[in-house]
Amino acid sequence: MTIAATMPAVRASELTLRYGRTLALDSVAFTLREGVTGLLGPNGAGKTTLLRIIATALAPDSGQLTVLGADPRTGSGRLAVRRRLGYLPQDPGFHPGFTAFEFVDYVAILKELTDRRARHQEARRVLAAVGMERQAGKRIRALSGGMRQRVALAAALVGDPDLLILDEPTVGLDPEQRMRFREVIAELGERRTVLLSTHQTEEVMALCQRVIVLDRGTVRFEGQPGELADLAAGRVWTSGAREPGALASWRTGSGLYRHVGDPPPGADLVTPTVEDGYLLFVDPPATHGGEGA
Repeated sequence: MTIAATMPAVRASELTLRYGRTLALDSVAFTLREGVTGLLGPNGAGKTTLLRIIATALAPDSGQLTVLGADPRTGSGRLAVRRRLGYLPQDPGFHPGFTAFEFVDYVAILKELTDRRARHQEARRVLAAVGMERQAGKRIRALSGGMRQRVALAAALVGDPDLLILDEPTVGLDPEQRMRFREVIAELGERRTVLLSTHQTEEVMALCQRVIVLDRGTVRFEGQPGELADLAAGRVWTSGAREPGALASWRTGSGLYRHVGDPPPGADLVTPTVEDGYLLFVDPPATHGGEGA
């Protein structure tokens, strides 16, 4: 194994950022290595801010950050990172008049692929990688939401980046589209570092080797998904009625209520999930009142 393979792709320490009086990130520290890491957190936790900092689109007020061996606080460091980075933001900023191929080709130009023939070959390669080769000539405005997301992912893959940052890539997708995205992301994580920001705990369990929980700008957990689930051991139970003292409580498809919190004596404990462990960290946990599992 080479030294490069053993070094973290991202190492962050004491990252802090304020928006006016709002403390968006508070002394955030973590490391990212090869594979898929999930970033969980409620709205307003600071996830997008953190991703933008790693992607060199935003600078922290203080702290240390190394990305792919470079310091993004310097001009040369930012350039070095951007040449090896793929970034899929929540809003990719499509030009609706572009075709899928033209959009990816435009991104390839921004990534300094100056040879036209090689650039077009790369655009075709990444579109094929996400299953969009047959729609390459279609205009962005004529594509479905799932297809647009795949085009955006193709653009992020231009240049075969070593680090891929994905901000809520499956939001708004139907189950079939989400499943196809999972297949692509899992394959991508086999030979590069992927940071996946998501609200879907099932995606973390299905895709991620590691997970980071961010809440109120602070890292509350960093470890394996199974370890996050284990933190809720002995604190998840079912009953026939809602428990008012539970941190979270909802009725499942079986008709029983599932509770997370401090169980009463004699409670019917059940095996915890990643979602159960996550609910113990977010402040305050949302109360679920809907039907279904």
